[in-house]
Amino acid sequence: MKKFFLLFGMFFFLLSSAKDLHPYHVGSVEVNYNSKTKTFEVSARLFLDDLESALNKKYNQSLHFGDEKSKDAINKALGNYFSEYFKLKNNNKFLKINYLGYEEDKEAVNIYLESEVTEAPKKVETAVSLLYNLYDDQMNIVHIIVNGNRKSSKLNYPDRYLYQMF
Repeated sequence: MKKFFLLFGMFFFLLSSAKDLHPYHVGSVEVNYNSKTKTFEVSARLFLDDLESALNKKYNQSLHFGDEKSKDAINKALGNYFSEYFKLKNNNKFLKINYLGYEEDKEAVNIYLESEVTEAPKKVETAVSLLYNLYDDQMNIVHIIVNGNRKSSKLNYPDRYLYQMF
């Protein structure tokens, strides 16, 4: 997973010309089934400025990453945001997703989530519309991994639904 973030971090760096301006609106979501814990571990990586703008627009607030005073409000907003714009089903059953936290990484934000305990997946479905409330050219790259088998797809606005069979 660290290799993925390193490669995607390099991708972000190449696409970024400045902190507040970049030519592409792209994010990534990795959904990894952990057979030991029987949960899906989910991580998302989005441009910091885009996510900050999306949260502020959605919740009519003035939240700022990097500002310690905003940290609690950002955690609350991210939990609410991801519960609305990210859904996960395993074997035709919606899963409860728990927001775990975030970390800033230069110009990006990594968000961590985990599903409730669930059976081994045969069919995984996602609904991903992260940053669609802000950009009509948003692209989200989604990686679903089960038992080391990675299946990747991209979702361009307004497409949000994806499923993979394992």
